[in-house]
Amino acid sequence: MNKKTILFSFFIAFAVLALTVSSCKKDESPSPLKLVSLMAGDIDLNGAVAPSNVPISPTIVATFNTDVDPATATASSIILKQDYDATNVTVDIFVSGKTITIMPTEPLGNGTLFELTFGSELASTASLPNTEFSRSFTTLGTFVPAGQIAYWNFEDNANDQVGGFNPDGSGVVDITYTASRNAAAGKAATFNGSTSIIEIPNGDQIMNTADFTVAFWVKTNSADKTSGNFVMGLAGWNGFQYEMFGDYTGSKFAIQYDLGNDKTGAEDMWFPANADLGWQGWTYAKALTPEEMMATIKDKWLQVIYTFNATTKVGTLYFNGEIMKSFDFNLWPDGDAKRGVVGLKYNGNALGNQLAFGFIQGRTNRTISDTWADYSSVDATNHFKGQLDDIRFFHKALSATEIGLMYDSEKP
Repeated sequence: MNKKTILFSFFIAFAVLALTVSSCKKDESPSPLKLVSLMAGDIDLNGAVAPSNVPISPTIVATFNTDVDPATATASSIILKQDYDATNVTVDIFVSGKTITIMPTEPLGNGTLFELTFGSELASTASLPNTEFSRSFTTLGTFVPAGQIAYWNFEDNANDQVGGFNPDGSGVVDITYTASRNAAAGKAATFNGSTSIIEIPNGDQIMNTADFTVAFWVKTNSADKTSGNFVMGLAGWNGFQYEMFGDYTGSKFAIQYDLGNDKTGAEDMWFPANADLGWQGWTYAKALTPEEMMATIKDKWLQVIYTFNATTKVGTLYFNGEIMKSFDFNLWPDGDAKRGVVGLKYNGNALGNQLAFGFIQGRTNRTISDTWADYSSVDATNHFKGQLDDIRFFHKALSATEIGLMYDSEKP
């Protein structure tokens, strides 16, 4: 082999070696952070179509192509946002190698759209930043805001579906479970107007709060019924009650409020036909004629919601997602104790704290001693006759937006 051939072969070998070394160096260069998969259990959040069946307490696992720097996986770089009001959801974030686990600290609302964003602050252990991206998903079910403390759906039982407010063994009397307002709503509890009652122990824990919301669906049955309907009650007005008038021309909540300094006081959210603003503290009242009121509340499915906002001191009544009446305790006279209201507070018999569905109070240890408020008395003619469904309590004041969305999601 001549010298030229040997020299040429050497250069070829050197070039190949250099190319190999260069290629190896490129292969060993850190890779930018890139999402490989995003899962909520076995539900793919990274697909072409955003899922609509994500559980309300999801464990979300994001897997990347390279290790993630835990110091960069924070609440500012990973944001779970509630779409309808742009509220950020508080989450716990855990990093292990290439995976990030994201868990909401409280259950999400049902039927709600969320957006999960991974920002550019997120980086790999090689300090290469993420290219910001977002993914959306909707939780399963009809729309219900987060934060329920009790919920009864009456699917062949009277158990609380989110908390521990279940009736005891003798607390369900003459209740049947029949078709509700639509197929999605399933069944409802049906009351016979004379003996039906559901009693929930420790009802005072439901109402002792600053901010408060109660929401439910009700349908009266006026056949052979001439008296009023005590739809529900917790020691009557010594806790709270809701009733519909016997002629179906109005209804009211009567509620005991916490006035501070160990004082309480009752106030009615009274909503009659031809309502006007001539009463203490009323800020709005929809003036329905008697005929319009009857067409709204008599023998038709009606969504009733009452909210109290302790910060603004405003109580608001909604029928079918629409404001019917509101009052403001700030408008009470100077020096009136109700100006100092701080929330709701049970003021009934300590042993009579059963929340009754179908009557004004429980059957034992009654706070109201009158015979008309005695479940077993012949004078007690205001037993509820009709159906109740989807009773929900919140220790917060739902917004008008939340209430409208809930009605639209649940309506017949």
